[in-house]
Amino acid sequence: MVLPKRTPRSILKRRGSISTAVQTVLDLVVVLGLALALVHRQYGVLPAAYSVLLLLLAIGMLFAYDQFGVYRSNSSFARKALTLLKAWSLAFAFLLVVGFATKQTDVYSRLLLGQLYVGGYAVQVLLHYFSREIQTRVMRRAVPAENVLIIGTGKLARYLQAKISGNPWLNQNVVGCLELPGSQARQSGKPAASLYHSSDFAALKEAEVIGNLEDMLDIIERHDVRTVYFAIPLGDSDLIEEMYFRLLDRHVAVHWVPDIFSLLLVNHSVREMAGLPVLTLSETPLTGTRLLLKAVEDRVLATLILLLVAPVLLLIALAIRLDSPGPVFFRQARKGWSGKVFHIWKFRSMHVHQPEGGVVQQATRDDPRITRVGAFLRKTSLDELPQVFNVLTGEMSLVGPRPHAVQHDEEYSKRIDAYLARHNIKPGITGLAQVRGLRGETRDVEQMQQRIEADIEYINNWSLWLDLSILVRTLGALTGKNAY
Repeated sequence: MVLPKRTPRSILKRRGSISTAVQTVLDLVVVLGLALALVHRQYGVLPAAYSVLLLLLAIGMLFAYDQFGVYRSNSSFARKALTLLKAWSLAFAFLLVVGFATKQTDVYSRLLLGQLYVGGYAVQVLLHYFSREIQTRVMRRAVPAENVLIIGTGKLARYLQAKISGNPWLNQNVVGCLELPGSQARQSGKPAASLYHSSDFAALKEAEVIGNLEDMLDIIERHDVRTVYFAIPLGDSDLIEEMYFRLLDRHVAVHWVPDIFSLLLVNHSVREMAGLPVLTLSETPLTGTRLLLKAVEDRVLATLILLLVAPVLLLIALAIRLDSPGPVFFRQARKGWSGKVFHIWKFRSMHVHQPEGGVVQQATRDDPRITRVGAFLRKTSLDELPQVFNVLTGEMSLVGPRPHAVQHDEEYSKRIDAYLARHNIKPGITGLAQVRGLRGETRDVEQMQQRIEADIEYINNWSLWLDLSILVRTLGALTGKNAY
């Protein structure tokens, strides 16, 4: 088939709408209006310092809301409210950082800022709720729901069917799914955790099969289908070209949802390169400004931590020297970001010894190699404090997958698929696996597998907000049954 020539254009399209623009303006208006009301009530006028504050808050909101996709989210209202809270908190954190950097924090009323933070979030939640209700009701009355058809019956098709049916914003009605030739044999694979959570998958209903692929055109006409979704396995991609050209003459919208989720995706995304769509399956989240943000976070917080714990470091060093002969610090080769080897710093918690047969043994409960002071340090995780120096030199991060001994990396990479994918981000002093209790000795492959899954989940969902929440949760996970 010969297609007419077309003018090249960007293949990626960021869907914008009047409602999104209106919502953005409304958020700024209500927040700035509330701020002006609070300032006027307290001062009677608008001081110059508060004019600057309002300008910075507006800039922070635009940046933070774009980063969290507040206006691009079609999820449930509860999840939307949580996303809004994260974005609003980031915008406020931006104000605090600028205030501390310019030493202007004393100029502003803490009570007023607290009222603005709580009140600003409350009015935005109410505004988003009523906007959502109004738009949904207007859409239902003004625009009839369009019928859509899903090609495929596998797990991805079922997931897509559930999401469309449960999203009133789409205003679409799934008439059913079409079964592919030999689909039972090719769609039985287990989807990766990057898209499906166990709770989500358990709630999925069986696909409502209303015919085979051969019945597609008849079903489209019979049910007045206006949109078709291809949700098929990678192995059946050759069917798309044939079906697509037949659908062009039926005046229906055609969407392709490639089933890449049977793969273990690491920070996946869709982008454009020279006008071509690029589907990224694996990539580090630390690129561009995100790398800069992570570096600033690590350097600033690590410096503050070092200043606070410097006396503790000296006391621990003295206790180690008095308790047993040997150096204060222990250094060991570990693999970090992109698999590069570095030497990790720790307080020595064991008697000086040589690995038996050159094999590095993991510490076990009641390990005779551990010193008296070392037992306390490991129980409280204080032996990890010197890794702040690794953070300051850029070899580690405060938050990230815990680096394992090189020998253990080599061993487990042969037994666990995508084990080394955890090196797609800087290793950390603490991490998502650690705050979930997945720390200490790994007695079997299953325990290590759980740790790896948590590490990859962290990589896929990395944000400054997640880092800060893990740091806070770490305070309650410093000790525990797995700390030895």
